[in-house]
Amino acid sequence: MTDERKNDPQRGRGEEHGANDHGHGQDDHSHNDGHGENGGRGNMVTIIIDGTPHEVEKGEMTYAQIVTLADPEYPQHPETTYSVTYKRGHGNKPEGTLSPGGSVKVKDGMVFNVSRTGQS
Repeated sequence: MTDERKNDPQRGRGEEHGANDHGHGQDDHSHNDGHGENGGRGNMVTIIIDGTPHEVEKGEMTYAQIVTLADPEYPQHPETTYSVTYKRGHGNKPEGTLSPGGSVKVKDGMVFNVSRTGQS
């Protein structure tokens, strides 16, 4: 109970309120770190492809989009096939394989592994 009483007066005092404003400023700083770099666009997430972070729009991404981030020459060589696996996905399908023509809903921190398997 002593801890509860100790915390209540700190939150209720005018003097401590100023300290809490600084705490709010720190919250603002964290908030700005997440949104300021995105130019105010809160719909960007960072995904990891073969160990490299990529900032992309939140939502569905296709097999071709993921492969192109891993291999920028893929659009010039669509006959090349890749194995695309992912983990840390959404709760209903946290891991799986992405096939040509398929898509997956991306989320922040999602990890993809893309490996060249040959030519179709």
